[in-house]
Amino acid sequence: MKLHCLPTRTTFTAINKNGPAQALPKIKLSGEEFLSKLLDRRWTLLSPDTKIHQIMVSSTKGRNRGGVFSNVSFLNNNQPYLGNKMFEDNQGLSFYIVRDDLLHPFVNGNKARKLDGLLPLIEDHDVTDVVTCGGCQSAHAAAVAVSCAERGLKSHLLLRGEQPAILTGYNLISTIYGNVTYVPRSFYAHKEKMLQTHASMVAGSSGNVVYCSDIIDAFITAQTFERSKFVQMDTPRSTKSHSTKVVVVNEGAGDAVALLGLFRLVDYLSQDHLLGRTRAFNFVVDSGTGTTAIGLGLAALCLGLPWKVTAVMLADKIDAYREQERRLIFEFKRQFCFLLDIHKLNGADDGIVHWVDRSCPRRGHRGLPANCTANWYSSGSCLYLSCLGNGNTN
Repeated sequence: MKLHCLPTRTTFTAINKNGPAQALPKIKLSGEEFLSKLLDRRWTLLSPDTKIHQIMVSSTKGRNRGGVFSNVSFLNNNQPYLGNKMFEDNQGLSFYIVRDDLLHPFVNGNKARKLDGLLPLIEDHDVTDVVTCGGCQSAHAAAVAVSCAERGLKSHLLLRGEQPAILTGYNLISTIYGNVTYVPRSFYAHKEKMLQTHASMVAGSSGNVVYCSDIIDAFITAQTFERSKFVQMDTPRSTKSHSTKVVVVNEGAGDAVALLGLFRLVDYLSQDHLLGRTRAFNFVVDSGTGTTAIGLGLAALCLGLPWKVTAVMLADKIDAYREQERRLIFEFKRQFCFLLDIHKLNGADDGIVHWVDRSCPRRGHRGLPANCTANWYSSGSCLYLSCLGNGNTN
């Protein structure tokens, strides 16, 4: 993602979606109060911190290299001035990179952010198995497999297509850490049914299947009841069921709960000694499912930050991304906005992400193509959120 310059432990209780959720108190919080409440939870990452590098861009004469950057050179500054010092001196043409690819050797980039708030909720909900899907070289599937293995959970990964003759990259990691099933493309085209069927098979006759939205609903209701002292929140572990409980995580963690980690990242970056809350920035992110871009945009809107999010579409057409944007915003508003003054999200339904096409075809790796990033260099200082080093868009 580019940027242009312009824990609390929770125990869950089962709910009826037509029952207690309707009795939620009408608490209206400011943007900062809402974010504080939203972030008051356990997280996967010990800290939201991330490295920020500055890439200095200069013209190079006399070189006869081909390509868009034939006359351009780059210099990486891994300890740049941030905060107010970013703009004190004329540092020339440059952009900044948020090095989220350094968060974990296998669970890197936006995958770590999307799992940041999700995994503790899964653990607190006594989930035993996680079912998700992705492409053959899915970075998301690998991230889920590794994260589940680190927490003693079983992961079941439905990968699109045929098993490769030689296992490499994220496919190899997924196979080492998770239970991989290769799914014909004709079946994979119906992802919702595919996930539901496989989850039911894993659960068996004595287990049950839940979805991320169910977990969030349970979390909100449990917190509401805790305030009202209607339930005891510290349930002895001996009373918990040990039956199989399977959670379905959408492709690319495309669920509203995955937005929590992006809210945490925005809260971190908006500190005065980093980006602050008054200057306009344009974040540019390469998008597979689009969840990361949507989370960044929604968090900036809730906090009233003058930040813009531009997303380069890697995997689908603009109509599909806009539909994903509408779906995630609707789910987020349904699940969390009883805490937020509704005017904070005015305009969200009209779109919060600027979706743009790729400037060149994919070449089997994740990342913004060269002639795409070049379009922003002339716009002044910018920052790119490094989501992945390589791999599949899912």
